[in-house]
Formats: sequence, structure tokens, C-alpha cells
Amino acid sequence: MTIYAEHLLHGTSTFEPVPPDEAEMGQRMAALVEAGYPYFVAERDRHVVGFGFAAPHRQQPAFRNTVEDSIYLARDARGQGIGGALLRALIEECSARGFRQMVAVIGGPDDVASVRLHRAAGFLEVGTLQDIGFRSGWFSAVVMQRPLGMGGTSAPNR
Repeated sequence: MTIYAEHLLHGTSTFEPVPPDEAEMGQRMAALVEAGYPYFVAERDRHVVGFGFAAPHRQQPAFRNTVEDSIYLARDARGQGIGGALLRALIEECSARGFRQMVAVIGGPDDVASVRLHRAAGFLEVGTLQDIGFRSGWFSAVVMQRPLGMGGTSAPNR
């Protein structure tokens, strides 16, 4: 089972109805990279053990300086610092590309590891979206945010 499919079927970090195949995942990665967003893959012994990317937080032009991060790890790669390394790389690269804010929408307050990962990277919890979606029961989402570069202290140049 692919990393993303495992998260989709057994986790709370993504809620697509059907896991996309490898070709679709490749197309999604290519579209993000082509649009100017970073996408990193973590490997161990030439096997993918995780990936992380930044994507638009919202599509409207007013949000063009804000990105949303996503980190996905293989089950046997968790708790080894790989997620932190991916997140630090995303923060650094998004800052270098001129983005000003990074948002994390975490699949529920029970996802303690994701909240802890983001908190360690300088994110602050800014709210919880209560009962925001339904999949075999209502789920909430924790929203965290971190400034990048100069954050909101000056007008952006993007």
C-alpha cells in the first residue's frame, strides 16, 4: 500500500474517497512543482519513506502568499525525525520563494504527533474547526500557523 493510501484509508490527514494511483500522484506532484511550490521526498535504502509539499492555502489571489503544508510518512518511518526534516525543508524553501505564512490543517486534535511536529517547527495553534467533515463520524481539524520570512510585517513582493 502506498504511503498516501495508508493515510487516506486508516488516518485522519486526508479524506479523499478513493486512493489515487501512482500516475495521479505523479501528476499532482508535477502540477505543484510547475506552479512554483516545493515538493520533497524522503528515501531510505532507495525506498520512499515519506514526502512533504506546500500547496496554495486558497485559490483566490489574496492568499497567494500563504501556503499549506502536508507531510506523509510510512508507518515504519514515524518517530525518526523524517517528518521534522521534511517540514524544516518546506519552511526554508517556502521562505526563500517569498511566501509569508504557512498553515497546517491537521486531521483532528487526536493527531498528537502532527500537532507536536508543527509546534516544534514554530507553528502556533490558531483554532479548531469543529465537526468540519463526516467520514464514519464527524471529525474536527486543528489549524496551526507559522510566519515565513517577514511574515505579515510588510507588504509582500509576490
